[in-house]
Amino acid sequence: MSAPGEGNPPRNIPPAVTADVLPVMGLTAHDGVKIPRGRIFAWALWDWATQPFATVITTFVFSVYLTSELFLPEDIRALGSGAEYDLALSVLSRDLGIAIALAGVAVAILAPVLGQRADRSGRRKRLLAVNTALLIAVQASLFFTTVEPNMFVFGITMVAVGNIFSEIANVNYNALITQVATPKTVGSVSGLGWGFGYLGGISMLLVSYFGFIEFDLLGLGSENGLDIRAIAVACAVWTVVFAIPILLVVPEVAPAEGLAKTGFFASYRILFRDVAQLYRSAPTTFWFLFASAIFRDGLAGVFTFGGVLAAITFGFSTTEVLIFGIVANLVAGLSTMAAGKLDDWFGPRAVIIGSLALLLGSGTALFFSRDAGPLAFWIGGLVLGASVGPAQAAARSFLARVTPAGQEGQIFGLYATTGRAVSFLTPTLWSLFIAIGGAQYWGILGIMVVLAVGLVLMILVKLPAHVR
Repeated sequence: MSAPGEGNPPRNIPPAVTADVLPVMGLTAHDGVKIPRGRIFAWALWDWATQPFATVITTFVFSVYLTSELFLPEDIRALGSGAEYDLALSVLSRDLGIAIALAGVAVAILAPVLGQRADRSGRRKRLLAVNTALLIAVQASLFFTTVEPNMFVFGITMVAVGNIFSEIANVNYNALITQVATPKTVGSVSGLGWGFGYLGGISMLLVSYFGFIEFDLLGLGSENGLDIRAIAVACAVWTVVFAIPILLVVPEVAPAEGLAKTGFFASYRILFRDVAQLYRSAPTTFWFLFASAIFRDGLAGVFTFGGVLAAITFGFSTTEVLIFGIVANLVAGLSTMAAGKLDDWFGPRAVIIGSLALLLGSGTALFFSRDAGPLAFWIGGLVLGASVGPAQAAARSFLARVTPAGQEGQIFGLYATTGRAVSFLTPTLWSLFIAIGGAQYWGILGIMVVLAVGLVLMILVKLPAHVR
């Protein structure tokens, strides 16, 4: 593992400058430098390592398991299909959304300060390692979510806690992009990372489907949810194996010089000062953080609730949800890597706006075709999947282009926080629309409202001239 700051001179975090005029992004430190491909690959592989938590645990397998009839009280389950039974299933989906929203509050409080402290101390990679290890432990703990109604709360709590560790790890992972990209390659590198993530999700879905569900190669059986619980452990092992390269190959940033050490709570005072400074000196960065918070929450909602929507509204079996997840992640991975080139050619703003417009069109069509059966979800869902990845990758690229040098951890911490500060939006509107409409498919409109607001705000954000 490389030592802190290995190969990098000590950094002096610059005073406030107008980032909308001067090219002060940390990426310029590598302008004209050939980044070793192995370093880029090791960085991108972390997305591959941790994506199974989002794809397998949060979206297509474990969340579907938790929100299935297995966790309904026996008397409700015995009723079978009907108003009371359907309402009880909707409540499980609602409570999953509430748990994830509460996790978002924790991320909003912690992420920017932890990112700021990592910037000052030169410990981005160390914090990445700690939170990755905690994520691994959470995934392994899901093995204990046996099929009992009272274990539902344990299951959604651990999924929510895993989201906290995953998001904080992502802050430092995103900040490390300045160690593996240049101003001319950041779009492609960001797209490669997201693409690797989707492909990692596909691979783990294939392992889950063929190894644990369809063929049950280990002979575990499905009694008491053992096959699904074992998949959670497999995800933990997967993360252990593939998270190692980034810790060995990607160099740590050097600690900042000339800055006094501060206590944890004192860091909040520095944070508020820096945010005010950011508003004055880098307005594009400030307003992009606000706009992206909205649309990224909508993007997260597409994946968070996609699996349960397929299962309950469109009648997919557990096996069909898995197959759809595999195909959707393949489409998303390929479209994201292709869009990385579009980002470098036409800019991240164009990619984001185009992707959001496509998401709105396909999501709205999906709502109105809810009675058309699985085929409608196959078509609409794949278009949604092909649009989410490019928007996510381009958002990371956009922010890397407008972040003042030496503040990557703090700014990406704010990126996580602004997203999590409004992370109640999509789960809340999902739950609210379900409550108003009385059926799960109304939740689609809740997600579309968030994406529409994000699109309007993004149209108002312009890239600085030097970045264009």
